[in-house]
Amino acid sequence: MAFTGNYSCNTLRSGLANGTINFATDTFYLALYTNSATLDQTTTAYTTVGEATGGNYVAGGLVVTATIASEVTSNGSTTYVNFSSPAWTGNITARGALIYTPGDNGAVCVLDFGSDKTSTTSFTVQMPANTSTSALIRLV
Repeated sequence: MAFTGNYSCNTLRSGLANGTINFATDTFYLALYTNSATLDQTTTAYTTVGEATGGNYVAGGLVVTATIASEVTSNGSTTYVNFSSPAWTGNITARGALIYTPGDNGAVCVLDFGSDKTSTTSFTVQMPANTSTSALIRLV
């Protein structure tokens, strides 16, 4: 078993600190993976090992658009980032996904679907609401 939870990757934290990851200007991709992939917080970049196949899915996945917002809450200010929900057609099975930017040190986060998800018509990765309490990436 390769997926054990959802993770922001270590390269996200260092990339934000050193400027190699920029949510306002970078292009982001979401790639699908089977349970034979080994992805966790130490993942540094996109890999084809264990990548899903089938339907109209192609290696590397699809471009996803980052949306950045900020909100003042009772606990202070929160900046959060979410992504568009990509979709493929056809018969696809995936256990999780990786959001990344191309090149070295581009892994942003690993998404664990909790179990294999299969679709015979349309496979959509539905992102959570883009709010300060549910977006994929939240900086408090």
